[in-house]
Amino acid sequence: LDAYLARALAGLSRSATPDPSPQAGFYYRSDHFSLAKRGVPMFNLKLGLDLVEGGRERGAAMEADYRASAYHGPDDEFSESWDWRGVIDHLDLQFRLGRMLADSIAWPNWNAGDEFRRIRDASCTPAGGC
Repeated sequence: LDAYLARALAGLSRSATPDPSPQAGFYYRSDHFSLAKRGVPMFNLKLGLDLVEGGRERGAAMEADYRASAYHGPDDEFSESWDWRGVIDHLDLQFRLGRMLADSIAWPNWNAGDEFRRIRDASCTPAGGC
């Protein structure tokens, strides 16, 4: 789905970045991982750590504090203090991606070499394609 993401990002003040901490295994612990295990490609979009105010340094500090004090704990709840300015852009990006996929007749697939490509290819049918 990388090509869809690149097209959807065109013209937006956003960019794609790789997972900043793949060693933590967040992808493999996500709710959508059950789909990936069956070969279904999907997006794993996050707002990221490069904040409008404070940049990556502040974003990394806030992420570390959240993981240490609230993640999956009693304090992991909505806060009135959250800054929602970046969320609208994020929702616009998600809409663009959904619209592109809905308007396409192509079946998304994993890139060659991705660990779930074999599973997806096996699920493709000659009539339905992939």
